[in-house]
Amino acid sequence: MTTRGLASTTDGARLSWTLLGDWARRPPVVMLHGGPGLPGYLGDVAAMVGDITPVYRYDQRGTGRSPWRGSHSLARHVDDLAELLDTWCVPEVVLVGHSYGTDLASRFCLAHPGRVAAMLLMCGPFVGDWRTGYRAERGRRMSAAQLERRQALQEMPVRTEEQEVELLALSWFTDHADPELGWHRAAQEARRRRPVNWAMNAELGEDGRADPLDERLAELRACLPARTELLAGVRDPRPVEALESLALRLGVPLTRIEDAGHEPWLEQPDAVRTHLRRFVHDAVAG
Repeated sequence: MTTRGLASTTDGARLSWTLLGDWARRPPVVMLHGGPGLPGYLGDVAAMVGDITPVYRYDQRGTGRSPWRGSHSLARHVDDLAELLDTWCVPEVVLVGHSYGTDLASRFCLAHPGRVAAMLLMCGPFVGDWRTGYRAERGRRMSAAQLERRQALQEMPVRTEEQEVELLALSWFTDHADPELGWHRAAQEARRRRPVNWAMNAELGEDGRADPLDERLAELRACLPARTELLAGVRDPRPVEALESLALRLGVPLTRIEDAGHEPWLEQPDAVRTHLRRFVHDAVAG
């Protein structure tokens, strides 16, 4: 059973949300997609556990069916999630974040620790100097011609639809363990996950640099729910060592998915489904 709705925030935004499953069962899962600046894309992941407990997803303000023309801040996005939980009459939630969604989940936990029953962080958050290794590995997975073309597309003040799709495909195909299959997947997703809100991406990136999660890890560890886990694709170009270090600093387990990149459910769906179902079952069982 799928339910859709719109929620109004206190500053006038309209957030589009989707519920899979029976809303009356508690606690529900809320999935937080990455980007920032992309519309929601975790429908396939939600379907893996929708029979266990209700699963909410939403397009973050400024993306997908949640239009917003104002400014963006991490604090406002944390408030959006809190207001959505109030709209849904959900006092406590299981958070499942992916990529940037792991940063949002972590910051929500810092602000509202009593509302997080459990938290699964997939492929993030990355802290410390992870970008050096990421850029080097991404460069190794691209040809010189691809690197040059990507740079040229990024520098264009205005891009056509086809140029935008090409830029996204070049930006995303290295996220996959298999570069050939990764190119096909990235080209498909470059047409689906549109439009990209580049202004939102830049604003939240700047906000994150001004208030880095790195400096709040001790505080985060102190407020984490007892059931918190990390999950990583071993072939993610972002260094898995960064998540191994984070797991140690937070005192939480890390599950490594072999032969998978930044979106491990695409390349190893059975392994991700097994892990996710076990995590959610244990979380909602108490």
